This record gives sequence, structure tokens and C-alpha cells, in this order.
Amino acid sequence: MSKETPGVRYAEMERETYDNRVRVVLDLDGERRATISTRVGYFDHMLTLFAYHGGFDLGISVEGELGVDDHHTLVDVGTCLGGAVRQAIGDGQGINRYGTEHAPMAEALARVVIDLSGRPFVNFDVSFTNERIGEMSSESVEQFFKAAADHAGMTIHVHQLAGHNNHHVCEAIFKAFGRSLRRAIAKVDAHGGAKKGAID
Repeated sequence: MSKETPGVRYAEMERETYDNRVRVVLDLDGERRATISTRVGYFDHMLTLFAYHGGFDLGISVEGELGVDDHHTLVDVGTCLGGAVRQAIGDGQGINRYGTEHAPMAEALARVVIDLSGRPFVNFDVSFTNERIGEMSSESVEQFFKAAADHAGMTIHVHQLAGHNNHHVCEAIFKAFGRSLRRAIAKVDAHGGAKKGAID
């Protein structure tokens, strides 16, 4: 349930499945505060970076059993996060809508392009070379983005432009994701120009 406060882009979202109970609290105009506990340490790190680079306040908690693997956790978090983004932006009026950002991490370089169009689609052009990054399964990263896109009504293009270290590549992706979403949700004036201070 979102706060019914004019001008405040805030949302709360919960999802309960056979595997997990997920709760997401999102403030798009926050101060980069993040409290993340998904029980998947590397994923927590990525979501914290996403919030910091997006300029969001983000709280995520997951209860339940990891079971066989972390697939359901990443998908359920993506579902709730996407839903929270959609709830927080409302009808999408008065925002930039599009966001494009590059982010480096050592030898890695990622580009993420977003369109808050209401049309969910993901192009995930990334080649992880290991099955796991820390304790997180690398193949679940794409599923996280697909779930987020489906429930935010968001088109996302994710491109790995350089890099061979999986940790660095994934970190660059989540940084670029936060920064591109920040641009997409930036407030614009009636003529489509960014309001002063909307993007830095």
C-alpha cells in the first residue's frame, strides 16, 4: 500500500508464496538509505548499490526457506521491486520516462537503458562465465530483471560492454540499473525539460 501523500513517491509491496514472504519499501526521492536482507549476501550487496546509485531509500526483507537454490528469492524480490516502482510513479505523468547510463567497475563496463513505457521487455546481453557469483546463482540475475520489468511495466536493455570478472560485471550492471532508473523517474517540467536538481 502506498502513502497517499501528494508529491511523495513512496510504495510498500508484499508478496507471499510457498517459498518466501517478501516485503519491499521504496522511496524514489530518498537519501540512499538501504536496509536489505534477502539471505543471499551478494544479492544484498547488489541491491544496496542499486539504491545508492539510484538515490533511493530501499528496504527489502525476505523470510522463508532458500530450499534448492536462490531462484525464487531473486524472482520474488524482482516482482515486488517492480511493483513498488510502478506504484510509486503512479500514472507516470511528469517524469522523464527514459534513462540510459553506463557504469564501470574496474575492467567491466555495463550499459542499462530503461523505458517506463508500460510495456515489459528485457534484453539481457550478458555472458557470465561462472555458475555462481558469491552464493548467488548467475543465471537468476536475468530472471530478477524479467520479474522487475514485468511488474513495473518497464523495458530494460542490459548490455555487458566489457569485462571478464563476473563480480565486476554484475556490480557494473546494478550500478547502471540504479542510475538509469534515477534518470527515468526524474521529474520534468511541462515542456519535457528536467526540473532544476532533478538529475545530478
